[in-house]
Amino acid sequence: MSDRLLSSESSTFDEQFELSLRPQKLSQYIGQQTVKDNLKIFIEAAKLREESLDHVLLYGPPGLGKTTLAVVIANEMGVNVKMTSGPAIERPGDLAAILSSLEPGDVLFIDEIHRLPRAIEEVLYPAMEDFCLDIVIGKGPEARSVRLDLPPFTLVGATTRVGALSAPLRDRFGVHLRLEYYDETSLAHIVVRSGHLFNVEIDEQAAYEMARRSRGTPRIANRLLKRVRDYAQVLGDGRITLDLANQALGLLQVDPRGLDHIDHKLMVALIERFTGGPVGLDTISASIGEERITIEEVYEPYLLQIGFVQRTPRGRVATYLAYEHFGYAYPEQN
Repeated sequence: MSDRLLSSESSTFDEQFELSLRPQKLSQYIGQQTVKDNLKIFIEAAKLREESLDHVLLYGPPGLGKTTLAVVIANEMGVNVKMTSGPAIERPGDLAAILSSLEPGDVLFIDEIHRLPRAIEEVLYPAMEDFCLDIVIGKGPEARSVRLDLPPFTLVGATTRVGALSAPLRDRFGVHLRLEYYDETSLAHIVVRSGHLFNVEIDEQAAYEMARRSRGTPRIANRLLKRVRDYAQVLGDGRITLDLANQALGLLQVDPRGLDHIDHKLMVALIERFTGGPVGLDTISASIGEERITIEEVYEPYLLQIGFVQRTPRGRVATYLAYEHFGYAYPEQN
């Protein structure tokens, strides 16, 4: 579902689009003030000691800037960054090739680090602790272990599921930083900054309106900006005003709470067909023609986050907030 407009998951299009928007320094990074304040201290201390930065674990929901922060860390330390992901490292030899190519102080960024195979983790432990690689050469009785020294480096791991990390791997990170959802003010500043980079003039109210519908996620805010910019160039004079932003977002079927047509279909079915619930997930899935796992992992988390749906032992229930938002009278028996 990464092609969904309001999906916080990254797509190939997002990766190409975000490269031009990515801040390069902590001073350019908007939001996450606590994370920035802590990182600034850790980076300055490492530079004063002329050491590599401790290994950093970044965790939190997708789309909040973990990859961007890894690039910022490397730039602040004045070193290179090498990027890969957990699923891309299939064999110990793959990891050994990456680690042996690092220069002293370099940053190795592993996205989705919770998806590393367990055999790869075993190779990573001595690399993180002692900056060395233990490689077994040969097979059977002739097999022997060779230890290769590595230059000091910083591993930056990113994950949306920190609980899925094994405890030994999690404990080897010296710095743990959680990224939180953004407030509207920070998102509006991100929209304005992205607009400047694209030479698009944006009214402050329009920026706040896009921020309000972005689910607290910069990736979604930038994606909405790109689409609203198209409407501004075709339907207007290229300048994004509040009226034009509302018109464009309406045509994109993104409502003021950041819900799209699929969210509407799910909630209206829950309220109209099942009188607000409780109703089982399989029943909802059959009624709206969406797979159970898609509802549970893609659509439902945001509806739970904003308090429109409750999970109960008997099934899903629409809350008073959902009835109020969709303009239905709340049943007296509830």
